[in-house]
Amino acid sequence: EEQFVESGGGLVQDGGSLRLSCAASGFSIDDYAIGWFRQAPGKEREGVSCIDNKDGSTYYKDSVKGRFTISSDNAKNTVYLQMNKLKPGDTAVYACAADPAWCGRIMKFGSWFDQLEIRGRGTLVTVSS
Repeated sequence: EEQFVESGGGLVQDGGSLRLSCAASGFSIDDYAIGWFRQAPGKEREGVSCIDNKDGSTYYKDSVKGRFTISSDNAKNTVYLQMNKLKPGDTAVYACAADPAWCGRIMKFGSWFDQLEIRGRGTLVTVSS
């Protein structure tokens, strides 16, 4: 079965750091664009960051640029999201998903998450003020 399992979420204070992991099984991430989405309570889902493993390109939502870093360890079949200088506004459930095409739709349409066949259940990140 093709799936992702996310881990690394938790409770952190304003300005703190977390590293999220997105471990893939049942397929290789080498040929996919892997995106991190987040959904805060009462808000729509949004694409936060994406890495295209076909060429290594990375993309970030403006509000996280300079604070978040996405990376991929293809040997471990895992994608990471290092989150620094966290803010209360970053509080959300973070989930990853794989797009066989590219990062464009991941970054533009939060609803694209539901159209992707391979996606995880998410991990909760809570940033306290």
